[in-house]
Amino acid sequence: MKLEDYDEVHALWLTIQGFGIRSIDDSREDIARFIERNPETSVVAETQGRIVGSILCGNDGRQSMLYHVCVLKEYRRIGIGRQMVGYCMRKLRELGINKVTLVAFTRNDIGNAFWKTIGWNRRTDLNYYDFVLNENNITRFITEEETRT
Repeated sequence: MKLEDYDEVHALWLTIQGFGIRSIDDSREDIARFIERNPETSVVAETQGRIVGSILCGNDGRQSMLYHVCVLKEYRRIGIGRQMVGYCMRKLRELGINKVTLVAFTRNDIGNAFWKTIGWNRRTDLNYYDFVLNENNITRFITEEETRT
């Protein structure tokens, strides 16, 4: 993924039901910083010049995290998501990273089914916490009604 892909990728994110898009973290500036820190691991999938899938993938030198894994609805169930995840995992192995995690919102039924289908384990032995440093960083959840328009 390159910063030049941002507008098309952001538009894709807004079509994905169950996604949570943050007003600041997902801005062009923050995605530029993310890509600069992780230039080899984030990926887009293109078909006929159109971006139909994306993953933001970053690491801290020890473990990695996948963010915003998505495939356009009409391109699902043909292996694009699996191929993108595989790409990220191969790149991470090349970098010496041995652990990959992700967060999927509980109301993201499609995403949760995908992870289960491709063999990822849902952890029940820990609690996930976060702390928002900027109160203006609002999460917008993409609903079914928004994806129909």
